[in-house]
Amino acid sequence: MPLLSRPLHNLPQASRKPLLILIATILLFRYRIVSVPQAAIERLRDVALRKRASPQEIQDALQQVYLDEPDGSKTLLVPSGDRISKVNIQPTSPQTLASNTPHFPLIPPSHKPNVDKTFLRQLTAILRIVFPSLKSKEFGIVILHSFFLVLRTVLSVGVAKLDGRIVRDLVSANGKGFAKGLGLWFLLAIPSTYTNSMIRHLQSSLSLNMRTRLTRYTHDLYLSAFPYLRYYRVGLEGGLEGVDQYITSDIASFCDSLAGLYGNILKPSFDLLLFTLQLSRSLGYRGTALLFINYYVTASILRAVTPAFGRLAAVEARLEGEYRMGVGRVGREGEEIAFYDGGKREWSILRRAYLRLIKHVNSIYKIRIAYEWTEDYVIKYLWSAAGYGLISIPVLLHRSRDVGVQTRQRSERAEDERPDDAVASRTEDYISSRRLLLSLADAGGRLMYAYKDLSELAGITTRLYTLLSTLHNLPPLPPTSSPTNTTTTESFISLSHVDVGIPPLAFSSPSSPGIEKDAPLVKDLTLTLHAGEHLMITGSNGVGKTAVARVLAGLWAAQGDGRVLRPGRKDVFVVPQRAYMVVGSLLDQIIYPHSYTQFVESGKKEEELMEILRAVHLEYLPAREGGWFTRKEWRDVLSGGEKQRMGMARVFYHMPKFAVLDECTSAVSSDVEGRMYEHAKSLGITLITISLRPSLMKYHTQLLTLKGDGTGGWTLSRLGTAEERMGIDREILMLETKLSEVAAVEKRVKELDKLLSAREIM
Repeated sequence: MPLLSRPLHNLPQASRKPLLILIATILLFRYRIVSVPQAAIERLRDVALRKRASPQEIQDALQQVYLDEPDGSKTLLVPSGDRISKVNIQPTSPQTLASNTPHFPLIPPSHKPNVDKTFLRQLTAILRIVFPSLKSKEFGIVILHSFFLVLRTVLSVGVAKLDGRIVRDLVSANGKGFAKGLGLWFLLAIPSTYTNSMIRHLQSSLSLNMRTRLTRYTHDLYLSAFPYLRYYRVGLEGGLEGVDQYITSDIASFCDSLAGLYGNILKPSFDLLLFTLQLSRSLGYRGTALLFINYYVTASILRAVTPAFGRLAAVEARLEGEYRMGVGRVGREGEEIAFYDGGKREWSILRRAYLRLIKHVNSIYKIRIAYEWTEDYVIKYLWSAAGYGLISIPVLLHRSRDVGVQTRQRSERAEDERPDDAVASRTEDYISSRRLLLSLADAGGRLMYAYKDLSELAGITTRLYTLLSTLHNLPPLPPTSSPTNTTTTESFISLSHVDVGIPPLAFSSPSSPGIEKDAPLVKDLTLTLHAGEHLMITGSNGVGKTAVARVLAGLWAAQGDGRVLRPGRKDVFVVPQRAYMVVGSLLDQIIYPHSYTQFVESGKKEEELMEILRAVHLEYLPAREGGWFTRKEWRDVLSGGEKQRMGMARVFYHMPKFAVLDECTSAVSSDVEGRMYEHAKSLGITLITISLRPSLMKYHTQLLTLKGDGTGGWTLSRLGTAEERMGIDREILMLETKLSEVAAVEKRVKELDKLLSAREIM
């Protein structure tokens, strides 16, 4: 190739840099062309040597989903065709979560999102999660992305120079030079287009990797086990609603905005720096000073007219979350709404939520009209007009054209330069300078646009930081085991002087103005329940029966100076009134919250599960639904009574020491209910039942009655004793006495009616 055969020092100055860039690009392509197929061949070799999975192994992988590794990580099983791929997932360690907590202090509710120190502190705290180390994959993507952004700027300078050279050769009718320039143009287009594609690809990859790391971290924090239970307490004690919106939409928006903003700031910044240096050589000190004045004036104008996009974005995300929650509520409660024929009512609720959202979005659009009009006028037209004036300085004032964008040095020009050559040289200078200035205007415009994006990022960052800080600062629940017994193997449950009430907000002080502490539902509750002593809790609606169950389960902390002692969490199993059906197979419904892997490791067989289904009168389900591994929306497939009996099946599967049954058989017939209670007692499970059914008293030995008179009173008595029978006889006698007085009361009512009628006649 003639161009490459010539020594570099004999080439013109303008041709050296593009040629060096071209050589470096060819080497880069050569490296990638050689290495990428090798890596692909190695992956293909691994796939070819991988053992083919049998249909049963594929079925087991679909059921297992993941494997628990000895180091605490999980290996996802991904069936593909007749093979199973394995992906290792490292969960966030408790030590990492604890070390990050100091970086997420709570922000006051009055804080308004803005581009300030608070925003930078919030962003820094989140970036600690996104970029855990310099060796992380995300940091490597940032480095590679930065390289291509810088390369794009360097290539833009080369394109500007080559553009001016092609026009110069065309004006001077230099056919050979024009053909050579056109060839270099096509060669330079290869790395330029590749760089543009890589910038877009790496930006998307950076966003996806950041979202993956943030989502995994948030899942590990949100779905924490005892003693935090953040997924249960974040709304009740943390005061945070619409967590699904935070975890799904807000994390995705944050990562997309941050990845896009990085490229929209870094590349324009390099463009401004390099293009300004190049133009300063042709504009001189006067033109350079005017260029910086133009920067300052533009920034001042746009800063003055920029609205509070951060606050607007935060409000939009909140309204979007409210609308999303409404749609989700209709999906979850569709059957109940249909029973009430509440479609029109739900339509009006969703319509109001949507109208609030679109009204806010429309207000943002209206605000942007004035801002974008000013922005476009200043950046597109004011900058262009200023550019024409600046590039005219070296031409009108006959300054030296020996500049960075000049393709030839003054010393290389012939002393007897013809007028046509002078015109061609000025044309070259003008074209190169104009192209650089237009690129400079585009870079400045993108930087100005970036401030608006930065303001919106501040609003999204505040929402995401609010979620993470709330989760991080939820205090752990107090321990419920004896301090002297760290193995938590007690065979009794003890409540000593416990006040039961709704937990206060974790981040508010009871002494703060405007905050009133709710009175406890049950006061000074004291009882001890040993294994085999079955307890029934009763009382009118709203007296705190389920609240007592939550304290026994460890979901609520005891208020006041009381203390709760109970076995470990595996020995106390709670069955709520509203049965929960997990996503998965029929087998998953019985073993929940165990996974299929835990079921296999336990050594239990499907025959044992069938025995459990017989005990709850659901033995027909496997045949009716298509087998143990059938996956359906069980919440809709099973009836109310079947779902409650499935809850009892879980009790028989896990075999806890204590089972708290919170109205969990209200939709089950009395005969089936009695058989399940008898079966639970025969298995040695101590029952704590919350119910209003008197027929269940015979399965219990103690009765806790919550009075519900507003004083938090309660009584505890033994069932089947002479005292209990005397109390029942006394209540029967009292009711019979009241019934005997009915005739006298009715007679007195008639007398009063006659007296009132006579008074009306008078």
